[in-house]
Amino acid sequence: MSDFKKIKVGIVGLGPVGIILAVKLKEAGCSVALCDKDEFKLKKIREDGITLEGVYASTVRFDMVYNTVAEMQPLDLDYLVFSLKSYQTPGAIKEAELLMSEKLTVVAAQNGIDIEQILAASFGESKTLRMVINYAGNTISANSVKVTFFTPPNYVASINDSRYKEAELFAEILNSVKMTTKNVDSFDIIKRSWEKTILNASLSALCGVGRLTMSEAMNDTVTVELVEQLINEGIDVAEKEKIRFPDDFLRKCLQYLKNGGDHFPSLAVDLINNRPTEIDYLNGKIVEYGKKHYVKTSLNLAFTNMVKAMTNKNVLARVPGVGGELNKRILLKGLVKKRVSPALYKDQNSFLGIDLGSAYTKFTVIDEEGKPVFRYLLPTMTKDRNGVKDILQAIHSSFKVNYSCATGYGRKHFTGCDLIKTEINCAAIGVSQYVQGEKDIIDIGGEDIKVIHCNGDNHVVNFYINDKCSAGTVAILS
Repeated sequence: MSDFKKIKVGIVGLGPVGIILAVKLKEAGCSVALCDKDEFKLKKIREDGITLEGVYASTVRFDMVYNTVAEMQPLDLDYLVFSLKSYQTPGAIKEAELLMSEKLTVVAAQNGIDIEQILAASFGESKTLRMVINYAGNTISANSVKVTFFTPPNYVASINDSRYKEAELFAEILNSVKMTTKNVDSFDIIKRSWEKTILNASLSALCGVGRLTMSEAMNDTVTVELVEQLINEGIDVAEKEKIRFPDDFLRKCLQYLKNGGDHFPSLAVDLINNRPTEIDYLNGKIVEYGKKHYVKTSLNLAFTNMVKAMTNKNVLARVPGVGGELNKRILLKGLVKKRVSPALYKDQNSFLGIDLGSAYTKFTVIDEEGKPVFRYLLPTMTKDRNGVKDILQAIHSSFKVNYSCATGYGRKHFTGCDLIKTEINCAAIGVSQYVQGEKDIIDIGGEDIKVIHCNGDNHVVNFYINDKCSAGTVAILS
């Protein structure tokens, strides 16, 4: 293995892609600096490092963790990797202008067609590499990711072939830690980016609009038919761009997608959580190139416009004041400190927990210190079908929610959270904040009773749930 200790790499954006890449580069021996806007995430990384589970399993600590790209200027980096969403990239580039040097090579480790051109417009094509990522992960907590799959190889290339050696070295570094990466030329990387984008475009928007996991979408003949049509439209457009795929490309795409797992694609997660999406560089690019060559892309156009319409609606829902008196009534009822103005919390990091129980759905917002700032109870069997939506709108209009978690019987049907945990695990974690060590927890709910046994390390080792609805629970005590 070569000595990579002299190689200095900055990672901008710590979603699953950036976190996994940062860990593997550090394991290869590189000097790695991290940058993200999420202060809570940075705090956890500084304290505990980054943990990977799944395909790759390790915990790695980082000394250089920053909130702005400009703070990395004194490091004199060899590579600056952008693993941000497309809509976040222009702002990061503006900060990164201070890092410009003759030796600096920038890397677009991002999804979509032509995404590397955002970097090339500022840094120049001769300094820009494009990376096509073929691994994925799910966020477990602020500083931990479960690596769900890696279908090797990744691909990397200098987009005009002038920095072939830098691309070769970057691939060599990742290959040294079993993250197989192939250095290709500028023509092949275009093909690989189209290949990956067609795959992403076939499921991402569909899952977001339909609130379907990849597994759910690929196990329904109705949605699989849509997926096939989306892929075929992408192939038709790519061929007009002189990009040729093998005859069995469609079949291989479907096989690949069927192994996607029971989780949401990145774009779907953003749409479900009321965030902007990268639709313009996925389905939107297929539509754009289709218009260029007079190729119909009806289904890609439909999903592009649906995602944009839903995104616009979500943006309006997050604007403070939208909802008027209803938002105000919900906030006044739910605020823990009644005399504190809701405006106090708009710029403070907070975290949302939702317990979807059989009798009540409970909403709790806590601050960075773990103290509750908002609580709300809503009867689960209510005639008001918009009740949950109204409460969530009030919360997101007044609190800066960094992460959210759903638990309870209805958790699997609630797709608007970053994490989903069983009530058994949540009970154990919650009680262990106050009572450390071996213990028994008795949870009397509306429809069942749970007895949970934790060991000395506060981990659940056994539990019991009654087998008859309402037997010995609150339902028969009231």
